[in-house]
Amino acid sequence: MIDQQVSLRGGAACLSVRPRTGRYLVLAAVFVCAACGLVYELELVALASYLIGDSVTQASVVLSVMVFAMGIGSLLAKRLRSRAAEGFGLIEAALALVGGSSALVLYASFAWVGESRYALVGFSLTIGVLTGAEIPLLMTLIQRVDRQDAGGTVADLFAADYVGALVGGLAFPFLLLPMLGQLTGALFTGAVNAAAGGALVLCVFRRDLTRRSRRLLILLNVAVIVVLAVATALVGDFERAARRAVYGDGVRVAEQTAVQEVVLTGSDRGSLNLYLDGRLRVSASDEYRYHESLVHPVMNGPHARVLVLGGGDGLAAREALRYRDVREVTVVELDAGVTRLAREDRALSELNGHAYRDPRVTVVTADAFTWLRARHGRYDVIVSDLPDPGISNSTKLYSAEFYGLVAESLVPGGRLVVHGGPPLSRPRTYWTVEASMRAAGLRTRPYWMSGPRSDSVAGPDRATHRRRDARGWGFVLAGRGERPGLGLAAGPPVPRSMTGRTLVAAGREADRARPSGLPPSTLVHPRYWEER
Repeated sequence: MIDQQVSLRGGAACLSVRPRTGRYLVLAAVFVCAACGLVYELELVALASYLIGDSVTQASVVLSVMVFAMGIGSLLAKRLRSRAAEGFGLIEAALALVGGSSALVLYASFAWVGESRYALVGFSLTIGVLTGAEIPLLMTLIQRVDRQDAGGTVADLFAADYVGALVGGLAFPFLLLPMLGQLTGALFTGAVNAAAGGALVLCVFRRDLTRRSRRLLILLNVAVIVVLAVATALVGDFERAARRAVYGDGVRVAEQTAVQEVVLTGSDRGSLNLYLDGRLRVSASDEYRYHESLVHPVMNGPHARVLVLGGGDGLAAREALRYRDVREVTVVELDAGVTRLAREDRALSELNGHAYRDPRVTVVTADAFTWLRARHGRYDVIVSDLPDPGISNSTKLYSAEFYGLVAESLVPGGRLVVHGGPPLSRPRTYWTVEASMRAAGLRTRPYWMSGPRSDSVAGPDRATHRRRDARGWGFVLAGRGERPGLGLAAGPPVPRSMTGRTLVAAGREADRARPSGLPPSTLVHPRYWEER
């Protein structure tokens, strides 16, 4: 090693490497820290969208709070410039610990407390402050290494920062998330962050530090990495304990597919519950009421060819297959993991009547919007059994443009049915679905059915959620041309949960509550987020 002394603004730094080598090492640290910082940001957004819902709102909260906090961090870093190396080392150790553990703590607050919004804002603020303090200190360090003009230094730093952010942004969805998952991915990122920050200070600027400061930084970084490593080793036990806190002791299947987390609880078809991303989607105790209300009214008329959008659990297909004159049922489901469980899981396959064994059923793994645009023929009946319109990822599947594609896929006189959300607790959302269908040229017949099914997030107070969400289901029946009649097909099968008379009464009740002047939701102007 060749010792170098470079003075800047009257200060001197004793380096352990050549100036050019030191410059490259500082830029490499900028690259790694930027990549880690963006991974922390994306982890917060992804986990908040999963735990809280409404990805648009959660992304806005995380990004705005972090950018604001970065400004605060930049101002606070001015006080550390005289001890830039020591300050940077401490900040990176703190950032590694906070950012690496953020996903773990967020999930724990959701599982055991039932609320993670405050933790989300706290982590966004803390990570933003620490990230904002990095660049001013790195600017000071790189100028102490090599006296380049300020403009060139800024250009190099920001180039390394932006490229690192690109790599981190791409690594998160394509490497970290599928290979390690959210919790382990954040812990691994924290360890990399601590190693990179500590290595830069202790290898390049160690002679800027006192012996006590060097020992402190070594012990601090080793402690952070050990804590993150221990947490990584225990993450499996933590996930199992958290799942028991969220879903109870009956968790039988829990897997992260390419689309979402899928959890099955209950030992048999009578006690089965299906959760997707923490939200109860199927409860064996009452699912028949929902699926009968969804499917049977739309089957009143020709129904030889049936298209089910979503409904990978096979339960809507089960109801359609009860009609013997149905020749073909096509299920378009985005998540292949759900359809696989619907085929292979004993309890779920029994609940759906082994629908996927029926030769009339064809399963397509695709996004419903994209699949409809490819024009795969026309259908007598289309059943839209999709996630709630209030979930941002599904907003496009409740837009006027989507219903325009659906209308083009109906034969003349064909019918569509849509689940539009709970009509009493979220009336604006429900009637926006109906207005969007009308904007696509469909003639609508709204109706709703009472029932205890809950779409709430699972949690320690899930029993309370279920009582509060016992508000029934809102459906909209629609057709091309004439307004479809609201009734049941003559003859078998006979649904258990309704009669033709109760269905007509449900339609009259819905019509009386119809508001006027409600605008539709479109791709460029989504409206479902306007109601909470």
